[in-house]
Amino acid sequence: MHNKRLGKSVAALAVGAVAVALVLLGSRAQAQEGASPEAAAPKFWETGATVHWNRRAIQLFRARGGNAGRTNAYMAVAQYRAVLAAKADASGPPHASPAAASAGAALTVLKQFYPLDAATLEGEIAAQRSATGWPGEQQKDFAKGEAIGRAIGAAVLAEAATDNFGATDPGTPPVGPQYWRSSGAATVRGGLGARPFFLDYGGELLAPPPPAFGSVAYLAALAEIRNISDNRTPAQLAIAAKWVPFSGVVMNGVATDLIVRYRRNELDAARILAYANTAAFDAIIGCFYTKFHYWFVRPSQADPAITTPLGLPNHPSYPSAHSCETGAFQEILSTEFPNERKMLAEVADEASTSRFYAGLHYRFDGDAGLELGRNAARIAMERRGLED
Repeated sequence: MHNKRLGKSVAALAVGAVAVALVLLGSRAQAQEGASPEAAAPKFWETGATVHWNRRAIQLFRARGGNAGRTNAYMAVAQYRAVLAAKADASGPPHASPAAASAGAALTVLKQFYPLDAATLEGEIAAQRSATGWPGEQQKDFAKGEAIGRAIGAAVLAEAATDNFGATDPGTPPVGPQYWRSSGAATVRGGLGARPFFLDYGGELLAPPPPAFGSVAYLAALAEIRNISDNRTPAQLAIAAKWVPFSGVVMNGVATDLIVRYRRNELDAARILAYANTAAFDAIIGCFYTKFHYWFVRPSQADPAITTPLGLPNHPSYPSAHSCETGAFQEILSTEFPNERKMLAEVADEASTSRFYAGLHYRFDGDAGLELGRNAARIAMERRGLED
């Protein structure tokens, strides 16, 4: 499997332990008066550790920053492998808790990426340890599962340390009106040169060329963004702001909401989030390979009258990284939740269009990015390998 190179080996932070346990596990201690014990008992789809820790990672990103795509990819891989290992545990009864394994793996990864929050995160797993789980979870060994998760989390982090993310220099851009020009700030390298989860190399997802600079198709695309810029509405600006800075932040929220709504179990949740986040990671690798292959000019550089009210990322235009990431999530989630295909297509379209509203991309940037991301997801589902 292509993934064997990985080895086998904004909520407040100062939350009381009891409150954390309630949020973390969806406790039914405050069930309505007169409800039956069965109705009041925790439900597995309300208490999933994988969903909770995914949402916790997003909270930390919103509070602290960092690279959400990379963090969530490695955390999700660690959670999935930990849940698989816990379910394979033959040392019981009691057998290792899959929920505890997921939590231990996520905690270990998040502490590495957010060291300032290590004590708070340890407090949260302690709250999970002492809280009442759903009936099936109560028959499992939490300590055993947690130990499995922490060990697998450490092994995944060791592989992450050698992934070359952000280490490849894209070189000097060519000169000419059709080429992107740096602002002078550090060039954002994204996943350029990083080790992928499923791809043979980043260029495997190379998008076809954009419209030729100065062509009729190009000028029409540029004029569309100029028209949006000249007539931008508050509603359009709000949509643009919603999708800043990483589309995966929003898409993980969509994924966890669907997992809960469709009552997917711990293993399913871990698998879905692992494949969605690693496919998105590979999509970003392919995206930045494509960006630095074509070095295509930004709309606001081709037409300085185009405004960029939310800032201008310092990397080439084609394709849109937001669209690449979103397309990967869209394809994975559409496969897992086929009844939601229409909704997911609408979400992906909004993510892509948000970058036009911000004056950052041409429509062909978005279209190519969505297709690149979907291709990354198709490769991930075909080659698989995260189970190794």
